[in-house]
Amino acid sequence: MELTGKRVLITGSSRGIGLATAIIFASKGALVAVNGRTDASTQTAVSRFPDPKNVIAIPGDVSRLDGCISVVEQATNALSGLDVLVNNAGVASFCSIEDTDEHIWDNTIDTNLKSTYFCIKAALDVLKSSKGNVVNVASDAGLQGEAGLTAYCASKGGVVTLTKALAIELAPQVRVNCVCPGYVDTDMVRRDNIEKAADPAAEEQRLLSMAPLRRLADPSEVGNVIAFLASDHAKNVTGATWQIDGGSTAGQ
Repeated sequence: MELTGKRVLITGSSRGIGLATAIIFASKGALVAVNGRTDASTQTAVSRFPDPKNVIAIPGDVSRLDGCISVVEQATNALSGLDVLVNNAGVASFCSIEDTDEHIWDNTIDTNLKSTYFCIKAALDVLKSSKGNVVNVASDAGLQGEAGLTAYCASKGGVVTLTKALAIELAPQVRVNCVCPGYVDTDMVRRDNIEKAADPAAEEQRLLSMAPLRRLADPSEVGNVIAFLASDHAKNVTGATWQIDGGSTAGQ
């Protein structure tokens, strides 16, 4: 899969799926802009690349409109254009609707959905110019409900349908696709799901039982699908939703 010279911005790429994806792109010859909320987290992420010579740090909070504009502008200027935008920034709060206050709702929607919309809008001219593409990171929770994740499900469901709408609106200049991972073995899942549970071992088994393949995905497995969708091998793919969920949505 050839990505040499592709200019790529990946939001929320200081850890987890985003960092794994950025490392994959860089290993295939892409020029990669790594984004985290803070300068420290972004610089730390860059230091984890085996060869960071084609990697730049673009810190910024994309849950805010001005952050979306700033991050896209900085990346575009540093890379002299943009071929691929990967919208990966995301948060999840595991709580019932009774415990979901306005702050949790707003933070979830702003980080997961608003950032996706306005980063695409900010990058639109340069992506049209390069005939580039967008890959959005949604979730299997955007395709089916899950108790305790109401705000997250709403935000990721929005990403899925936004992807389809923009694929129609922006064709033929810009392709737009999304991936829908299930539970992935990231620090966020370990910290917020497993370690906070009353019985961490039982919680891990519960998560494993949700997918027929009975395993958590490795972040690089998601990253490889994102890289494929961003590559010329997928130039006839747009408006697609790729599930990387171990079969959790196969019965839907």
